[in-house]
Amino acid sequence: MSIAIDKNKCIGCGKCHNVCPGSLIKIGEDGKAYIKYPKDCWGCTSCIKECPVYAIRFFLGADIGGMGSLVHTEKDGDILKWIIERPDGTISEIDINRKESNKY
Repeated sequence: MSIAIDKNKCIGCGKCHNVCPGSLIKIGEDGKAYIKYPKDCWGCTSCIKECPVYAIRFFLGADIGGMGSLVHTEKDGDILKWIIERPDGTISEIDINRKESNKY
């Protein structure tokens, strides 16, 4: 499992660095986030959900059925959109109502 950080989109807010449970995301001298050892990523997606500019993508490898797709999230009010970009260019969205997601 791994993430990729787009330095062109990163604004250097540090939110991803603050939430990474493995302390894998660092802030470089340029003020931008980076992950030095992507293979060590736990795949928790905390950083993806915190990034306000959607600069972080999660790689869905074949080992978890993703076949090379990339995932990121976008927030729209109470809705958290999981956006899946497949290698063939197709895009799927899964909308989760954050207020309703933890109801039993």
